[in-house]
Amino acid sequence: MKRIVSLLPSSTEIVAALGLGHMLVGRSHECNYPLWVEKLPVLTAPKFDTNRSSEEIDNSVIDLLKEGLSVYNIDEELLEQLNPDVILTQSLCDICAVSLQDVENAVCKLTSSNPQLVSLQPNVVQDIFADILRVGKVLEVENRAQKLVDNIAQRFNAIRDKVANVKNKPTVAMVEWISPLMLGGNWIPELVELTGGESLFAQNGEHSHYHKWEKVAEADPDIIVVMPCGFGVDRSMEEMHLLSEKEGWSDLKAVKNGKVYVADGNHFFNRPGPSIAESAEILSEIFYPELFPANHKGTGYINYNFLYAKLRRENSSFQNISV
Repeated sequence: MKRIVSLLPSSTEIVAALGLGHMLVGRSHECNYPLWVEKLPVLTAPKFDTNRSSEEIDNSVIDLLKEGLSVYNIDEELLEQLNPDVILTQSLCDICAVSLQDVENAVCKLTSSNPQLVSLQPNVVQDIFADILRVGKVLEVENRAQKLVDNIAQRFNAIRDKVANVKNKPTVAMVEWISPLMLGGNWIPELVELTGGESLFAQNGEHSHYHKWEKVAEADPDIIVVMPCGFGVDRSMEEMHLLSEKEGWSDLKAVKNGKVYVADGNHFFNRPGPSIAESAEILSEIFYPELFPANHKGTGYINYNFLYAKLRRENSSFQNISV
């Protein structure tokens, strides 16, 4: 039986979805699904305080990168003790997770094992499918991996079929970071498109970029979905005032029409693995509530306008709101 260390939440979910969770011996600090993986030893840690504001986190990360430093630490001693056969990591983004170079450096120092290093690089949906198949091949469960990919593709197709005849597609701003403002790239524009929306500014396969608020306000999106990288709904709600206090916010179509949503970016939109099926289903529910049942509302996403108004009326906390 192979001993697997996964340094990505998405690769951890892939291993679990392939029925090989019992082979996992270590994880990253961000791996938290399925819930039982939190019992596994943790091999990474950020070099910045994740409880600080979006802007402070962004500044800390930029300062580390300017100094030529890595953003995360790897527990090399623990890695040695775990003696893995396979290490799953990534080369997509040095900010989102431990870098490939850092993992390679740590592996070079191992004396007890010579693990196979599998680096994932998902820029678009097909890359995510390819990564699932590659992990399946490495772990010798190629048929399971193909079935998993086929299942996700079938769920995508079911959504495409329902929105195929929609004529007026909503324009959508997918907010991946609140301050400074960043709109989601990579596979996010593709998810917006396949679910019947039109992604503003961001292009499929391109990395996420900073954007000036004035440009976004000028575009006046029909729908705004806030899904910051690494943030759940509660954490994002703490910073929504940074958007709602911006000049021109109350004049936006999305705000006036109650089409501002806060989604669980950490679990659904920032993990290029099996959960992208749920990501697409969440967007389809948001874009076309008349076509899709609200199966993920209250867990995967909330309507910000509704919640904010209710909070103001009842002067209660977000945790006490039932959506």
